[in-house]
Amino acid sequence: MNMQSQPEANDVATVARQLAAARAERDEALERQTASAEILKVIASSPGDVQPVFQAIADRSNHLVNGLAAAVFSLVGDMVHLSAFTAANPQTDAALRAAFPAPLAVFGWDGAIRAGQVVRVSDTEAEPETLRQLARMRGFRGVLVVPLMRDGAAIGMINITRAEPGPFSDHHVELLKTFADQAVIAIENVRLFHETREALEQQTATADVLKVISRSAFDLQTVLDTLVISASRLCGADRSCIFQRTGEVYRWVSNYGFSKELIAWADDHPFSAGTGSTTSRVALEGRAIHNPDVLADPDYKASEYQRLGNYRTMLGIPLLREGETIGVFILTREQVRPFTDRQIELVTGFADQAVIAIENVRLFDEVQARTRELSASLETLRAAQDRLVQTEKLASLGQLTAGIAHEIKNPLNFVNNFAALSAELVDELTDMLQPAPLASGLRDEVADVTGTLKANLDKIVQHGRRADSIVKNMLLHSREGGGEHRPADINALVEESLNLAYHGARAERPGFNVTLERDLDPTAGMAEIYPQEMTRVLLNLISNGFYATAQRKAAAGDGFAPTLRAATKNLGDHVEIRIRDNGTGIPKEVKEKMFNPFFTTKPAGEGTGLGLSMSHDIVVKQHRGTIAVVTDPGDGTEFILTLPRVMAATSGGSA
Repeated sequence: MNMQSQPEANDVATVARQLAAARAERDEALERQTASAEILKVIASSPGDVQPVFQAIADRSNHLVNGLAAAVFSLVGDMVHLSAFTAANPQTDAALRAAFPAPLAVFGWDGAIRAGQVVRVSDTEAEPETLRQLARMRGFRGVLVVPLMRDGAAIGMINITRAEPGPFSDHHVELLKTFADQAVIAIENVRLFHETREALEQQTATADVLKVISRSAFDLQTVLDTLVISASRLCGADRSCIFQRTGEVYRWVSNYGFSKELIAWADDHPFSAGTGSTTSRVALEGRAIHNPDVLADPDYKASEYQRLGNYRTMLGIPLLREGETIGVFILTREQVRPFTDRQIELVTGFADQAVIAIENVRLFDEVQARTRELSASLETLRAAQDRLVQTEKLASLGQLTAGIAHEIKNPLNFVNNFAALSAELVDELTDMLQPAPLASGLRDEVADVTGTLKANLDKIVQHGRRADSIVKNMLLHSREGGGEHRPADINALVEESLNLAYHGARAERPGFNVTLERDLDPTAGMAEIYPQEMTRVLLNLISNGFYATAQRKAAAGDGFAPTLRAATKNLGDHVEIRIRDNGTGIPKEVKEKMFNPFFTTKPAGEGTGLGLSMSHDIVVKQHRGTIAVVTDPGDGTEFILTLPRVMAATSGGSA
């Protein structure tokens, strides 16, 4: 039997140990990555609450380090607060909770933690009394502490304990640093989340107040009450009120949360500026005054206000109009709890809105007549401005399209002419090849190629003609001037358009036939329009109706009777025109685009896609009317035009 030598056995054992160490290192790294991923998931699922993240960090770090217990602490000023920990037993857990908050200095780590340094305690028996007692109570000897740092300042710490004395290893330190970074990320996320939510709430409240101000021009009380309620809710105040100056004194005009006794006292005891209270100081100095504790202020004299109001912290903001104090906005808290700079800024904004509301009421009667006059002038100005803009746009478009037509006229004619000539040459080539002695297969190939070439040339001619038609319609669509602007008989205009469109269709397609129905309101009367432009609109709509009925006729056969109906109706200061056909109707996806320039569903050469766009501009932009479409795919379409009897602006320009 062959036996391994001793060196060979040692080599195998070494390799086995190395493999085992590598597997252990791999497993540990995988476990660390898994723990980090789990904590990141907790961070993502708790954008507004850091507590689940702290607890997850305590649990995962303790498990990975195989410690006795882990805890996460927050640092507020000089005090350490317990945020999360791994439970041991009810008695020691309760004792741990009772030990905090505690001053950071009592643990002997103050300098190191604030400097962002890791603390490794090999044996708590050699540490200060507070830590030693806590360690004995919880049953640990070794401690590892990693600070939580944000912008160079310590905001908390994570610690891991174990029952045996001795320092923690470097890779445990690195692991805890990773968790510390994740804790800081969670804290920052929560801070940003709450700041964003607070900002959103403030913006929403401000928007609500502005809505109330805009809707309550006659009701100042509603505005002021909304302001005090919103300010109290957003700033965490227990109560708030507004004083308004009347002559030389300030009287209570709005209240949230204060007792009836205080309101009655305030009504009987209005104050004047500079009489010893925070409110009177605000009125006198015209600036915000923040009194964190009125009972600790030796200059505060309004003892009866304080007794009846039951407040300690007070914030006063002046209502200023042109540098003069016309009121005071007050917020109070029962406990000594100062307001933040952001809250002071918010209440200052509300004070400005209160001034706006007061000014609105004061000026309302004075400006009412003027406002009506300005509104009418503004409307006229807007109409004139719209017409001017439209005219300028059309002038620019006219110049552009004229340039386009000039530039492409010759090459387009070249394409059309040479395409037709090339088609004739193909025919001549075919004739020339007829007597040529060609093999049967080759002759077929030549015939196939020449046939394809001629078909392509026919398509070039067809699309060249459509391009020429598009250019002509662009010139028509954008040309300046809309003819004479004058009163016109609507019924006569519709009747004339029906006759023109019908005879035009018959001339173009001799076999075309359609039943024309009329329902013209005899009281439709006159309207101030551009008759030439409106005739273009009606001809376009009627022609489209003829096309739709012809398409349906071709599909349905002799059993279908094409019909187009024109109707008018007197709407008082407006007149309505309806053009309805019983053709193919318009699908929803087409209806959404039908007024877009150059959009058409007709085959190449039969439409440019400018007719409906032009009609829309003439009715809406030029005549200040409306155009609506009611359609039933497969069963017809109705266009409804509504035109004002008298146009708002009569300056020239065409759609």
